[in-house]
Amino acid sequence: MSEVDSARCWLCERPIGRRVQWHHTVPKAKKGRETVPVHPICHRTIHAHFTNAELARIEGAREPLLELEEVARFLRWIADKPPDFHAPTRRPKS
Repeated sequence: MSEVDSARCWLCERPIGRRVQWHHTVPKAKKGRETVPVHPICHRTIHAHFTNAELARIEGAREPLLELEEVARFLRWIADKPPDFHAPTRRPKS
């Protein structure tokens, strides 16, 4: 079993399925190096709600992402979905 086979998503903590993306906790454009496994839908959710500058400011911490109500709502919704679940990601209205 590979590392990804037993991995959990950094954002939602559900098991990773067949499709995995690697999220830079501090954006690569801001000199970030560390990556964590995430579902594609979770990755899109992170970037739909946070700019690279905002992600750099929180220095790779997960907790500030969870404090945003839209992300918390997403996590409640995705919690019982299978690992490879896919749905369109909506950007918040400005």
